[in-house]
Amino acid sequence: MLAKVHSCAVLGINGVPLEIEVDIADGLPAFDIIGLPDASVREAKERVRAAVRNSGFSFPYSRVTVNLAPADLKKEGSSFDLAIAIGLLAATGQIPRTETLDSAVFVGELSLDGNLRGINGALAMALSLSELDDFADKTLYLPQSNSTEAALVNKLNVKGTVTLTQLTNYLCGNGELPLPEPLPEQAKGHDGSEFDFSEVRGQETAKRALEIAAAGSHNVLLYGPPGSGKTMLARRIPSILPSPSLEEILEISRIHSVAGQLSSKKPLLNKRPFRSPHHSASTAGIIGGGKVPRPGEVSLAHHGVLFFDEMPEYNREVLEALRQPLEDRTVTITRAAATVSYPADFMFIGSMNPCPCGNYGDPRQECRCSPTQIFRYRSKLSGPLVDRIDIQVEVPGIKFEQLEQDETGESSAEIRSRVETTRSRQRERYKKIKVASNARLRSRHFEKYCPLTADARQLLHQSFQSLNLSMRAHDRIIKVARTIADMEEKEQIEPGHIAEAVQYRSLDRRE
Repeated sequence: MLAKVHSCAVLGINGVPLEIEVDIADGLPAFDIIGLPDASVREAKERVRAAVRNSGFSFPYSRVTVNLAPADLKKEGSSFDLAIAIGLLAATGQIPRTETLDSAVFVGELSLDGNLRGINGALAMALSLSELDDFADKTLYLPQSNSTEAALVNKLNVKGTVTLTQLTNYLCGNGELPLPEPLPEQAKGHDGSEFDFSEVRGQETAKRALEIAAAGSHNVLLYGPPGSGKTMLARRIPSILPSPSLEEILEISRIHSVAGQLSSKKPLLNKRPFRSPHHSASTAGIIGGGKVPRPGEVSLAHHGVLFFDEMPEYNREVLEALRQPLEDRTVTITRAAATVSYPADFMFIGSMNPCPCGNYGDPRQECRCSPTQIFRYRSKLSGPLVDRIDIQVEVPGIKFEQLEQDETGESSAEIRSRVETTRSRQRERYKKIKVASNARLRSRHFEKYCPLTADARQLLHQSFQSLNLSMRAHDRIIKVARTIADMEEKEQIEPGHIAEAVQYRSLDRRE
């Protein structure tokens, strides 16, 4: 006998509908799974066999063939266990083939006793299925621990289950399934940051630069001696960023769901991510990859911040791999198994010392590095990479008198209020071209959205010639100047805005 049920796989951050075909035929007892399964899918044979028996059903002493269609798509993971078990029970007549079964999608991992364990990518599956016309009226059955995140998708009917027996009783018309767990209270509102800019003494220039960066979503490089506060400043950037919209929250949660970083206690990420990978991280860990591609740090930082502390300590290959996502805001990973694209629209923050010992340019301490050592150290950051960083600001050492000051600086809430006002102005201006911030503008937009006064254009021309800037640096100066003008509620970009934007292009000057 043959039975067909629906399931879903994850490819990139998208769910791909599958059809699970289970055939029971005469012959020597065997259990085969076909359709490009990996080792974890092939091991489903033993999990399903034990779960079926321990749930009070009989396992057929026949030839069982399971086909995962489409057969040309590589299948990996344990999320097909539930669909295989339901298909097998339907094929053997132990549960009826009703309309409920035909309009259902099953995903979940089975334990040997018939309980269901949580899976990765439940939110991605639910979002993708809700966008498909053929699956809009179907019900997604999945482990109860994943029901909260999947139920965030209002367009799809979602039901969670704890055991295989509980689900089969429901499919047979006996009993009800538990409702999805309510969203935890801490996931409903904006989480306050544990870091605040009011704790930062001095560094007014750096704080001004970071406010501009947050207001326009610009990339930043902080450089200065050890202990000057580069890392302290970087870790406070999320506290001045605007709260993510509902659409952004779902995108952030979708990526983390695929990466297996959501839980039943935290099914929704309601704040912008801050990712700070160690300098020993591999290219695959940063960009994404693996035999079956997985999202890397650049995608986990989507709509948030990616922070590289002490950039020259990172592998040169890792740093150069950042160039493409910084420009395109997406990452495409090609492997033999599949080619997938992940979003990577993040705000990049880097920090570095001015030299290996860190004291170059510090009047308080003498630098012990030779010119060759300084050149070699700075050369670890290539020109094309530095060119992609909009704001490069020096963070000098703090004097003792500044530490002893009683007065505190502006709080993150005050700065964030101004940032949100500036961001809302940008959203209103760019709503027709669907650009979220000034940093995402293309050069073709400059004429309409970035008008320069005659004096500002003349100053930009002089800076371009005297500093020998690249075309990319030219465009980024205009974007930063547009943000500064927005903060001052000016429609036209004036000379002062250009002058301040040029001031933040110190490291890529060519002598």
